[in-house]
Amino acid sequence: METRTKEWVLKTVREKNVQFIRLWFTDVLGMLKSFAITKDELKDALEEGMGFDGSSIEGYARIEESDMMAMPDPSTFEILPFQPNEEIVIARMFCDIQEPDGSPYVGDPRWALKQNLKKCKKMGYDLYLGPELEYFYFKDSSPAVQTIDAGGYFDLTPLDVATSLRKDTIIALSKMGIAVEFSHHEVAPSQHEIDLRYDEALSMADKAMTYRLAVKEVAMLHGVYASFMPKPLFGENGSGMHTHQSLFKGGRNAFFDKNDPYHLSTVAKSYIAGLLRHAREICLFVAQWVNSYKRLVPGYEAPVYVSWARRNRSALVRVPMYKVGKENATRAEFRCPDPACNPYLAFSVMLAAGMKGIQEKYELPDPVEEDIFHMSGQERQQRGIISLPGSLGEAIAEAEGSELAREALGDHIFDKVIENKRIEWDRYRIHVSRYEVENYLPIL
Repeated sequence: METRTKEWVLKTVREKNVQFIRLWFTDVLGMLKSFAITKDELKDALEEGMGFDGSSIEGYARIEESDMMAMPDPSTFEILPFQPNEEIVIARMFCDIQEPDGSPYVGDPRWALKQNLKKCKKMGYDLYLGPELEYFYFKDSSPAVQTIDAGGYFDLTPLDVATSLRKDTIIALSKMGIAVEFSHHEVAPSQHEIDLRYDEALSMADKAMTYRLAVKEVAMLHGVYASFMPKPLFGENGSGMHTHQSLFKGGRNAFFDKNDPYHLSTVAKSYIAGLLRHAREICLFVAQWVNSYKRLVPGYEAPVYVSWARRNRSALVRVPMYKVGKENATRAEFRCPDPACNPYLAFSVMLAAGMKGIQEKYELPDPVEEDIFHMSGQERQQRGIISLPGSLGEAIAEAEGSELAREALGDHIFDKVIENKRIEWDRYRIHVSRYEVENYLPIL
């Protein structure tokens, strides 16, 4: 594949008659932001960046220091397959956000992930990830929440009427260079999953952002609404972003050891131990919304209990069974993130927790292969199995004192996320819900 340099981008724009280029970046909450430039402005943008007002972007600069620069990353150039007009060709590039003097902006989530990957590289490793982002299709975005199918896990038509939506989404992703392993209907009605092929962490974070937009764009073209809300339906499974991860060193999977009973290296065991030990304090950054904790409850296949296993899907970390000849597939699956998180921050704290385990040589406890959901509280206590935070408020309290998360994200992003989440939690706490009125007003 040809290296995507500035010159390659300019040449491709001429050859493909691209008229507009969208410059993409995210705020601290993981919301995709964009502004468009014309092809005539592209050369200057690639050389000097494009200025914008950062004071209105969540978690960015204060109004008195609002000037920001978006520097396009040529390696992320892709032509968008969902065009409003077939005669108009639009492309996109992800940007690194900079200060006016060209220095990296510390509030840029993409920069934070880059810094963590540099630390990982200094220790000799490259992080590879494979997230499974689940989502729902609804008739529209109204609070009525009307599903479009009654399908279940792996169901095929006619129950799964969204097969064509998934197919068109995969085609769109493929046109943007994003490889898909497989797709299927998930457990809940109208719930679906498209799994992206393993890739290097920064590229995967960019792909996750692109994937979320592609799912929504294709859904709109079909006249339906796609949502990555973690728990939109009462009494049904929520949507997760199970994140498969492994470290590579010199082209070899550093997680594999053929002589270990679990086929896990010392590096892998310490990395997994790091995920487990720091799970509670990083939970806020992988499950960042009030609604995230409606998903993280016992049952519904949600990973609530801090433990690891090979076959047991009630554990927080699952290590898929080794297949002969598939050494590079050795990995750990972290199961509490949801698809509404900011992938740059989520991947950063996961990596930081795992690398802390390696640096400090954490010992991995024994796996728990029993169904933890059916254990009594006393049994879990005897086994030393603790739970993830049960609410956004509890997750904030755990995160506030986390030196690991603060170091991984930097003071600016860390403080902005905590500040934003406190506001969200306070608004939720004082809200009087329909449940309360229906259940308490008649009797109190």
